[in-house]
Amino acid sequence: MAASKKAVLGPLVGAVDQGTSSTRFLVFNSKTAELLSHHQVEIKQEFPREGWVEQDPKEILHSVYECIEKTCEKLGQLNIDISNIKAIGVSNQRETTVVWDKLTGEPLYNAVVWLDLRTQSTVESLSKRIPGNNNFVKSKTGLPLSTYFSAVKLRWLLDNVREVQKAVEEKRALFGTIDSWLIWSLTGGVNGGVHCTDVTNASRTMLFNIHSLEWDKQLCEFFGIPMEILPNVRSSSEIYGLMKAGALEGVPISGCLGDQSAALVGQMCFQNGQAKNTYGTGCFLLCNTGHKCVFSDHGLLTTVAYKLGRDKPVYYALEGSVAIAGAVIRWLRDNLGIIKTSEEIEKLAKEVGTSYGCYFVPAFSGLYAPYWEPSARGIICGLTQFTNKCHIAFAALEAVCFQTREILDAMNRDCGIPLSHLQVDGGMTSNKILMQLQADILYIPVVKPSMPETTALGAAMAAGAAEGVGVWSLEPEDLSAVTMERFEPQINAEESEIRYSTWKKAVMKSMGWVTTQSPESGDPSIFCSLPLGFFIVSSMVMLIGARYISGIP
Repeated sequence: MAASKKAVLGPLVGAVDQGTSSTRFLVFNSKTAELLSHHQVEIKQEFPREGWVEQDPKEILHSVYECIEKTCEKLGQLNIDISNIKAIGVSNQRETTVVWDKLTGEPLYNAVVWLDLRTQSTVESLSKRIPGNNNFVKSKTGLPLSTYFSAVKLRWLLDNVREVQKAVEEKRALFGTIDSWLIWSLTGGVNGGVHCTDVTNASRTMLFNIHSLEWDKQLCEFFGIPMEILPNVRSSSEIYGLMKAGALEGVPISGCLGDQSAALVGQMCFQNGQAKNTYGTGCFLLCNTGHKCVFSDHGLLTTVAYKLGRDKPVYYALEGSVAIAGAVIRWLRDNLGIIKTSEEIEKLAKEVGTSYGCYFVPAFSGLYAPYWEPSARGIICGLTQFTNKCHIAFAALEAVCFQTREILDAMNRDCGIPLSHLQVDGGMTSNKILMQLQADILYIPVVKPSMPETTALGAAMAAGAAEGVGVWSLEPEDLSAVTMERFEPQINAEESEIRYSTWKKAVMKSMGWVTTQSPESGDPSIFCSLPLGFFIVSSMVMLIGARYISGIP
């Protein structure tokens, strides 16, 4: 029995999926795209000051090793030989910034996460140096000047962390996004680790020219970044190096994609005009624009979608980025205690089936697309004495859907051809109430693959298809058919529009909260604003009493 099982499986491909909330390692059958086994570890997020978001790079690396080992153990229990794993792909949270010492292998500071807002004053001072008639940053990178991207995070580290400054002076410092840190470490670290990134991750740094596909000297000078600390830029599908430790020692790492590009590949959006929306910590809608850079007039980003081989052409995408999606559920769990597990949100929302006029704008990190408004902060509107935690849970799910509607509208205006349906993926898509709400609010069908791990699948596909590996064909006729679940709109268009227009009123009320600098921050880039928890707690005490916070019905 075991022998026949091994014979059927054929070559396997592993994928590291390192996200903001968790790390996973998944193993796929390269011939059928079937997910065979996986393991997941939640990652801590640290909030040392208001607006700051950090993670421990060593914890992230250890979580990768743990997930690989545990998955290999599970495969052994299934009588699957791990020597069949022929390649590993890496998919990662983008923009998150790490600087480490190449002689010791030690990080010189925590990873500054993409959601982090500490660089707002840096952004404001830099924006004054960009001529109004020549926004060379946006024209070269496709990105607005924002706290979101790596260049300003790296600038902050260079300005504020003496260990980083000293390591740069002594030529010991290496910079990278999470993919670079992982690949360097997994391929040997101080003993010959490969310092590289791929075009998709490089395109999120604000230092990379998306036309020439190179680090840009003018951009590096503008941000004051020494080019010698930057990783080598490679394609998304080629052998970067071999695993140097652990159960998969000797296996090539041959795929690398930022998580949203990986999901685009995993959803097989290889044609111009195909789009997907991923529901993770944030929410990200990407539309493949082919070999052409399309610049948005409606607040979207222009980014590199993928380049699946050294000699293969580059593909671009338009992207709508929402900072807070799944993170709002984690916030309700960890900060307010309204739920004990993330899965409970669906049960609470189902109890009431409506937000009863309550609207939640989770602008914890300002507003991303299409507004790019850093002064916004989270608010809950429309509270009455009738409001309870179930209505707030429902409003939180609606918030994810309304934000998706905003970026989809922008995408439709930029592309000129409205999407007839929305392909979705990511952890939140297991929530059926969310998916039905999304179809109702967009008023188009929402289509979800039965295997939702498309981010990891995309990284595995890139790794398996790499030259020198060649176990995964990306030819259209060889791609496996995917079973889909479809959610149709169940409300009338007029009701959908009324709810959406009320949401937009709430969004307007969320803007302009950040007005003063915090005297105790020690850093002029940290702004003081009343946090969302203040508005919720004070409103509830005044209007409905503390019993709702404690969960008493």
